[in-house]
Amino acid sequence: MRAVITLISYLFFAVCFGQSLEKTKIDYWADEYFLEGVSSLAEFLTIPNYGGLKDNIDLNLTWCEREFQTVGFETQPLIAQGTKHLLAQRIFKKKAPTILFYLQIDGQPVDSTKWFQESPYIPVLKECVSGDCQRIPWDKLTKEFNPNWRIFARSASDSKGPAVAFLQALRILHKENINPNFNIKVIMDFQEELGSPSLPTLVEANQEKFAADAMLIMDGTRPPSNLPTLMFGARGIATMKLTVYGASKNLHSGQYGNYAPNPVFHLSRLLGSMKDEHGRVLIPGYYDGVYLNDDKKKLINSVPENRAELLATLGISEPETVGETYQEALQYPSLNVRGLRAAWVEKEARTIIPSTVLAEIDMRLVPETPAERQIKLVTEYIRSKGFYVLDREPSKDERRKYAKLIKVESRIGSQPFRTDLDSPLGDWLGFSMEHVFGKGKYIRMQSTGGSQPIAPFISKLGIPAISIRIPNPDNNIHAPNENLRLGNFHEGLKMCLGILTQKYE
Repeated sequence: MRAVITLISYLFFAVCFGQSLEKTKIDYWADEYFLEGVSSLAEFLTIPNYGGLKDNIDLNLTWCEREFQTVGFETQPLIAQGTKHLLAQRIFKKKAPTILFYLQIDGQPVDSTKWFQESPYIPVLKECVSGDCQRIPWDKLTKEFNPNWRIFARSASDSKGPAVAFLQALRILHKENINPNFNIKVIMDFQEELGSPSLPTLVEANQEKFAADAMLIMDGTRPPSNLPTLMFGARGIATMKLTVYGASKNLHSGQYGNYAPNPVFHLSRLLGSMKDEHGRVLIPGYYDGVYLNDDKKKLINSVPENRAELLATLGISEPETVGETYQEALQYPSLNVRGLRAAWVEKEARTIIPSTVLAEIDMRLVPETPAERQIKLVTEYIRSKGFYVLDREPSKDERRKYAKLIKVESRIGSQPFRTDLDSPLGDWLGFSMEHVFGKGKYIRMQSTGGSQPIAPFISKLGIPAISIRIPNPDNNIHAPNENLRLGNFHEGLKMCLGILTQKYE
């Protein structure tokens, strides 16, 4: 009898303190609590979340604070540079390891006129077939849901969907009296889409509060295969504004054409010289430090990739050749012209020679190519092309003296980070994914093309970080009609449950 009691006690301890749960149990809970999770997400999506508005931050912080408190977490608002953040934490075992989770709560600005629904903040359920999306009443949603149905709303995928998947997994374990074998801290960021400007200051001032053994990031989109994905790094970002000057005012193209230079041509020649026809940046030293040996390439290219399908999805005939594959391309710094402005076009077009022309550039960075270096390389390259470089508007004397005038402004955003694919943290997460989905049914990617503001945590806390990717790749991230596929949210619940119940040592 004593042996039976001992066995029962052991099994209870093993389950309640972080041993892997049976896959059938995880599947059952994901099904059983799915509708509750969707309902919670739909409610959260009704709260506007532009990080530039204080009332938006306050409303979202209040919702998060309440929800985390209901699952036994202590919460604490933290302020840096006048901006609020929220820290939530729960100690399950005093001497256990601690994992810090990062949640992005804010979203991109919206243009309601471009959305095919009443409001981006009133979530809508739709079924999409060959690009044609038809609205479905919410009362049609049951446990036997169609995984291809989608929730349309701002931040459905980026990143309230992943945040609620994580929160719903915590709710499930709380209701079922299951505890992870590690302690949990959660930092909620309400200005990620603004570049998280106050995050470095926040981390610097609160290193003890954020102390952890590892960091998991609940943010980011899956690659085209749409398999559950672990992302081991992200590129950083820096931006530059290039303003090229012509005459001191707009001029009539009939009176002054062939006499007054048009700054559009100065700028177009400059931009055109920065890349060759295959997309490789020609600025000297731009790729210095980046080297992929055969072993690295083999590891990176283990991610499933169908070139023909990817080209068809993007609607292009051939890719640039910075790397031999899509995965390899993500390991290099990029140079992108993200916008151009010169006078007017279409119905507002007029026959003028514009006085100024503006180009905005973004550069995605890897650890070997720091932002300060890349900005300097681009600036020196501009000088080498005969431009007189300014950091302000040109004076009258400068206009008379220099034929090619340009104002160069720059801003450094998120820093790049990278965790080794064969790291202990990656192996632990890999065990979780294999347990839930099976061997070969998930992806480990070295780096995403986008950026995440995680570097301050990594550099100050000295911990590895990996991103957990839930949203579908065709989610219209940052754009009108952003959406989250229900099947992805359902898989997200399983991913979070698998991670939270996998023993971490």
